[in-house]
Amino acid sequence: MRRRKPEAITAMSRLIMPLFLREADVKALLTMDLVLAALDQAFREWAGGRAGNQPRRRVAGGAVLATMSAALPSAGLVGFKAYTVSRAGARFWVCLFDAADGRPRAVVEAHWLGRLRTGAASGLATRYLARPEASVLTIIGAGSQALTQVLAVAAVRPLREVRVFSRDPAHRHAFVESLTGAISSPASIRTAGSVREALEGADIVTTITSAAHPIVSGEWLQAGQHLNVCGSNFPDRREVDGPAVRRADIVVADDVEAARLEAGDLLLAEREGQLSWARVHSLREVVAGTAGSRQPSDVSLFKSVGLAIEDVAVGAAVLQLAETQGVGLRLPD
Repeated sequence: MRRRKPEAITAMSRLIMPLFLREADVKALLTMDLVLAALDQAFREWAGGRAGNQPRRRVAGGAVLATMSAALPSAGLVGFKAYTVSRAGARFWVCLFDAADGRPRAVVEAHWLGRLRTGAASGLATRYLARPEASVLTIIGAGSQALTQVLAVAAVRPLREVRVFSRDPAHRHAFVESLTGAISSPASIRTAGSVREALEGADIVTTITSAAHPIVSGEWLQAGQHLNVCGSNFPDRREVDGPAVRRADIVVADDVEAARLEAGDLLLAEREGQLSWARVHSLREVVAGTAGSRQPSDVSLFKSVGLAIEDVAVGAAVLQLAETQGVGLRLPD
């Protein structure tokens, strides 16, 4: 029997052993442009029937465990995201497997990855739904998810002004300072004293708050505005009221199936008679160009709850980069 050379065994082991990527690895490898490209391609694959997604499921046992899975055969991967939420905080992981034989390919620490993909989903929707000349962004919320929301919109539209509103004035001012230098476009960055003030004349409005009850009223919306509504993935919580949903000429969810389970902004509007699900499109239809087109005066609304296909697509991108650049730790088989 012919024996393999030690170096051949080592090379084979590296191919089999999964890669472990920490937060620092993900931050060093990923850019917003790369994440936007990964999501764009994944949604096109999904629209063509070449990818699949399973919505989030939660179980509680003290801590809450949420799991969500997706298949992306074009990248040769299937995978899931799992995260826990407790009084100690939240922890996020993406696990990737070979689509052909099921072997583990990567375990990725995914807090920054998740923030990037959540922002990029809004950026993708903005790319296809906001007016081409849109240049004024209002961001409502100044928490940990806000930065990547602004970075994503700035990557798809040349912003000349960013307005920040948060209930806490200190958060508002701190976030404005953190944005200075973070976006490359020549944007004026300022705080707003109220939501209504922040919405006046804005082209793009992103809500990314922990609000349980509406903070945006439909009567404040103006012709031509685009909204990214991103703060909640619970069926009993919402950031915009029913009239805002009714006012929207175009309503898009990242996925209609997932939205019907956990998008409180849409579910509660439906309950109030302000929405028919027949007029809600999935983002993949918009990306693929099968959802029709908008008029300049249309109000468009994108409701994001977060999808596993986004995590798997971004995980696939960071895995490819890590393997090419020799980043990460190989785990024992």
